[in-house]
Amino acid sequence: MDAMEAILTRRSIRKFAEGKLPPETVDRLLSAGMAAPSARNAQPWQFVVIDDRPMLIEIAARFPNAEAARYASLGILVCGDLALELSKGYWVIDCAAACQNMLLAAHAMSLGGLWTGVYPRDFRVEGMRELLGIPEHVIPHSLLLFGPPAELPTEVRRFHRDRIHWNRW
Repeated sequence: MDAMEAILTRRSIRKFAEGKLPPETVDRLLSAGMAAPSARNAQPWQFVVIDDRPMLIEIAARFPNAEAARYASLGILVCGDLALELSKGYWVIDCAAACQNMLLAAHAMSLGGLWTGVYPRDFRVEGMRELLGIPEHVIPHSLLLFGPPAELPTEVRRFHRDRIHWNRW
């Protein structure tokens, strides 16, 4: 699958089939995340890989927006590490770029992926921090869920010419 096809056909998958992901697949997802651009190349991210079924079920129970964790093979919590940040406040954008890279990589590998937001919701940030033992200088950003897809959403075209402004508004 080429890059444009991956971008245009990726969809959020909320239903996963059973199956563990091999370590090489997890490494490829993480490599894609770490290849994302970041402000001043700071790469201010940390990743918590969650493949423990009881932990995924606990996440689904605590965070309604992450209900799909109950069935996912794997969760990756993307976090911003303020100790690694070189441009204050840009960790949020940097982590978002890492998330998108991992979701596109998953789709290119025929895996399902779902982006669930954590930051800036204090309840979610503090809940993830407590549940996963995350230090204070590290901020949970997003929980990505992956696994073999058990659904195939239809393709949607999202190109809207009326939202394009050339040179000025």
